[in-house]
Amino acid sequence: MNNEILVQFVGFASKAKFREYTFTVREHLTDPRDFTLTIANQAFNEHRVRYQDAPDVCSVKLRHELATYSNHPPETHFHITDIELADYRTNHTPRSKNPFSRKPVEDF
Repeated sequence: MNNEILVQFVGFASKAKFREYTFTVREHLTDPRDFTLTIANQAFNEHRVRYQDAPDVCSVKLRHELATYSNHPPETHFHITDIELADYRTNHTPRSKNPFSRKPVEDF
């Protein structure tokens, strides 16, 4: 039996107060299901999320919901919260080292 699912980003739509991201989830022997996730435009304007990161932010949220409800969450629409945006930023922002910083001096 195959329990693997496929989460596919379909696209987005810009609305007056939010951006709506659409995903299709396919699972073996079941019909595809569509999910929508929204992020408030204010989050983009205040630089709490980058446009290029938004599909991944939504994917992380959707995969969490799928895992929580054995691939069958009771809802098909989710809103990304400020807390989720902060968590994403903390966990997914690359930490770049300054190539010009001094290395620690070792005691001999």
